Amino acid sequence: MTTELPESARRTRTILFVCTGNTCRSPMAEAIARDLAPGIAPKGTETVVRSAGIAAGPGAPATPEAVAAVTAFGGDLGDHRSAALSPAMIREADHIYGLTAGHVRAVLAMEPTAEGKVELLDPAHADIPDPIGGPQSLYDQTAATLRDLITMRLREVFT
Repeated sequence: MTTELPESARRTRTILFVCTGNTCRSPMAEAIARDLAPGIAPKGTETVVRSAGIAAGPGAPATPEAVAAVTAFGGDLGDHRSAALSPAMIREADHIYGLTAGHVRAVLAMEPTAEGKVELLDPAHADIPDPIGGPQSLYDQTAATLRDLITMRLREVFT
């Protein structure tokens, strides 16, 4: 159920997911969050969801396994192209979720002003393992974990 915000409170929220190569975990998180946000965000709040990699080469598509895993949850990665994390992306984001503690440290090393808006996606402080090179079942399991964690995080962002 969504709630209506007063005109003065309406705004855009930008959420950034960060992993290593931006072809598996963070694109899956981006697609899942983009699918979930309209049902969780208050009416009148625009949600911009992005992803990037700390060691990403620009322009690579999501892995076929990531595409398949996200499609099962209603997401779409067909147009995804990898992007390297930049200080501008960090500054523009309201909430940044690293998929591992190393990703959080990399964000802070790149942009120390991100302190307070970057954290691990998993509130239990567990890393989300990289499924790259694993079987489809590992990608499916990763996508299911991401969906649960993102649902929790979006509820936090919008309450």
